[in-house]
Amino acid sequence: MSDFATSLAQVQGQIDQACQQAGRVRQSVNLLAVSKIHPAESIAAFYQLGQHAFGENYLQEALEKIEQLQDLAIEWHFIGHVQRNKTKHLAEKFAWVHGVDRLIIAERLSNQRPEHVGPLNICLQVNIDGQESKDGCVLNEVADLVEKISRLPNIHLRGLMVIPKPEHVQAFAMTKQLFDQVKQYHAQPELWDTLSMGMSADMAEAIEAGSTMVRVGTALFGARDYS
Repeated sequence: MSDFATSLAQVQGQIDQACQQAGRVRQSVNLLAVSKIHPAESIAAFYQLGQHAFGENYLQEALEKIEQLQDLAIEWHFIGHVQRNKTKHLAEKFAWVHGVDRLIIAERLSNQRPEHVGPLNICLQVNIDGQESKDGCVLNEVADLVEKISRLPNIHLRGLMVIPKPEHVQAFAMTKQLFDQVKQYHAQPELWDTLSMGMSADMAEAIEAGSTMVRVGTALFGARDYS
């Protein structure tokens, strides 16, 4: 078994165990492989093993990989901070955008999404524990943003994304509570189904709290080479 096959099996096993301990159906949690910094060849190797959803943080790097791997039916997720001058590429090339935290960003994505590719799935990024160094809307903005963004055409507002402080696992339960509270403001509540939270070190705690999508990089690809 290859190193990638071994690491994928280990991560899938950890998700299986976390779902079992939480009393959840395994199919309720999706694995997003965070492939930033890693080469297109590694993504292709994981794709051949059955992993088809990949998350990228840096737009230019992601666009190069999308071009290189255009023959593969990869579901591309953008999980970095969304800047206004980059929304056109995101709207055209990605299936999901996780870092939306302002109405103007959602409006631009909606306006720039090509109709022939179907709606763009987005998550609202929330700064769940008020970190000065983190992007995301603040808690008292969430309900209003859900109400307004969910009415835009060409996008589907699917849920919330958070990156809590390290070891602040209570933030996951806080996010789930917020997720449940603001559903009533969604114009299409049947679409409100995604909690993007949990990474390599804390995905078990995130799954216990209700995560539906864990974002895993290091545990799959190994340490990144920044040289």
